[in-house]
Amino acid sequence: MNPQASGILLHPTSLSNPYPIGDLGPAATAVAGFMVKSGQRWWQMLPIGPVGQDNSPYQSPSAFAGNPLLLIPDRLMEQGFLGRQETAFRIPFKIGSRRNWK
Repeated sequence: MNPQASGILLHPTSLSNPYPIGDLGPAATAVAGFMVKSGQRWWQMLPIGPVGQDNSPYQSPSAFAGNPLLLIPDRLMEQGFLGRQETAFRIPFKIGSRRNWK
């Protein structure tokens, strides 16, 4: 058994998607697939609970609850939990597109 391992430190909100923040949808699945192919063993996400005062993930009101912002809006719409109007806050760029920060 080799005790050495490597991985990444990446919060799901940093992943690209058509909504204001990243979630646990297709981009997270792609990252996990990349990690498997490249031999990575650990994905540290830091706090993923609901945010607390001043939107801080380090002041979460619960140690057990997940952050509802990490749910995948498209899947919720497919399952009938959300309608088109609730997902109207999409960002007009495609997954994987380059952003120009000037």
